[in-house]
Amino acid sequence: MKGNLVDPESGAPVAERFKLETPQPSVPNAVAAVVTKIVEHFEYVGPVGCTFPAIVKGGVTLSAANVDKAWIGCRAAELFSDATGQEVVVVNDADAAGIAEMAVGTGRGRTGVTLLLTFGTGIGSAMFNDGVLIPNTEFGHLEFEGHDSVEDWAAARVKDDEGLSWKSWAGRVNLLLHHLARVMSPDLFIIGGGVSRRWDKWGNYLDAPVETVPAALRNEAGIVGAALLAARQIGSSPVGVLGGGTQPSAPG
Repeated sequence: MKGNLVDPESGAPVAERFKLETPQPSVPNAVAAVVTKIVEHFEYVGPVGCTFPAIVKGGVTLSAANVDKAWIGCRAAELFSDATGQEVVVVNDADAAGIAEMAVGTGRGRTGVTLLLTFGTGIGSAMFNDGVLIPNTEFGHLEFEGHDSVEDWAAARVKDDEGLSWKSWAGRVNLLLHHLARVMSPDLFIIGGGVSRRWDKWGNYLDAPVETVPAALRNEAGIVGAALLAARQIGSSPVGVLGGGTQPSAPG
């Protein structure tokens, strides 16, 4: 779990990122306690944005694919607000990364349909039409190639779990991109997650009929996007907005 202060105008982090171990088990109250420690570390008062690897509607977490089942139906924004004493916005982690990329990253100024995919423990997704977010798309949970969830076959962790070469793993990603190109007709794919740092190792194996580029903000994208969303929905402070990634089980 990590957080940072973010300039709400530029989207740039304005402090050194602070990180704490995820509690085990990562149940709501335990995670809220760590979120509070992150806020207190910065001696921060103001709007807070938190990312979470689940469907999030109205501040409520509605799914738990890679986290403790206690999060299903949790009023997460209310929980974190009560714990920290600050107003908190909670957003799906991939949606937050997409918000950042569209505002200050690779997608800045792009029109049409943009689809960001994050590859890590799972596969997160964020979809935009002319810069407007279509939330909670969860394309990583599509049934694909005989698997109930495509992230069980093509997430970055699968490369390590199965000992796949970059070329073999990228072939799986490529099939997913071709499928999404057929059914969603995007104008741009942005590829995020930790493996975007190794784009030189596998990006050249992708040949989807859509412009495909690595994310610009990499591991900072979720924090920046959460902070920007908090600034929009709650209002910004003179110093910055605190953005954090809860990441209770290191999701994609």
